[in-house]
Amino acid sequence: MRLTSSEIIAIKAAVAQVAGTTATVRLFGSRMDDDKQGGDIDLLVESPLPVENSSLTAARIEAQIIMALGDQKIDVLLKAPNLMHLPIHEVAEKGILL
Repeated sequence: MRLTSSEIIAIKAAVAQVAGTTATVRLFGSRMDDDKQGGDIDLLVESPLPVENSSLTAARIEAQIIMALGDQKIDVLLKAPNLMHLPIHEVAEKGILL
């Protein structure tokens, strides 16, 4: 996994601040592979509670992470009981729980 411990702490704090402390976050995509370089940070944020205005929530999480880590490409995918489950969720759910 190509994230430092301080990056993981910052990501988890941003998710908790925006989505609440019951939300979890998983890393998926190219950053899981230690042999690759670069790439964006792909995150699955899972909430056991319904998420209102999912686009705004994802954007807020992304903004908080960018403020903490600096200008990087962050992709946030949300999973909640009230949101549609898509094939990308199947891939993301196999990611690394942070």
